[in-house]
Amino acid sequence: MDLEFEEIEAIIEAEIEDADASVSRMRGEHDDDHLAATVVSPAFEGLRLVQQHQLVYDALDDHMTTDIHALELSTYTPEEYEQRQS
Repeated sequence: MDLEFEEIEAIIEAEIEDADASVSRMRGEHDDDHLAATVVSPAFEGLRLVQQHQLVYDALDDHMTTDIHALELSTYTPEEYEQRQS
């Protein structure tokens, strides 16, 4: 994989309004191309889960076909994420 986790986070955060992204290697995976991302943004408000995920895929654009083999996504509005942390 050519991109560092921090670079992927920066791309997502730059493309999605007020996003906070955290990217890591999927647990149990040794392949750097299999990643997990948690993205929190008010832009997800009122969107179905598939629409939230599409925003992230759109933000990553060509990186999804050239640098990232698989991405496990968890997307939340700030309120959902805060409730999840409680």
